Amino acid sequence: MEDSNVPGREEIYSQKVKAGKRMYFFDVKATRSNDFYITITESKKRYHGDGDGFTYEKHKIFLYKEDFNKFMEAMNNIVNHVKTELMPNVDFSQFDQQRESEEGSYRAPQGSAQDSELKWD
Repeated sequence: MEDSNVPGREEIYSQKVKAGKRMYFFDVKATRSNDFYITITESKKRYHGDGDGFTYEKHKIFLYKEDFNKFMEAMNNIVNHVKTELMPNVDFSQFDQQRESEEGSYRAPQGSAQDSELKWD
């Protein structure tokens, strides 16, 4: 059952990221007791083998407030490791330029293209 259909699971804020054939949805939701948590959903379009339409395959992560800092620290560490240790010669800003041209009016938040630190603001 989708949690958006469950009473008391109010969506507070949402952002989506288009990534090739995938979409990522970042949603802030509230519980009945007005506590907040984040869901991260990966959605991929899957075509039926018989050519008769498609479905969306979804994978979801629930992230609770007590884990926000640990999650962000691990995410920052892993992204920085890939950028500096495994792929130091890759200009990651080129991917922002590709997204800008694909989406036309997209503008990254100030500092986000150069700042590899993820932050909870």
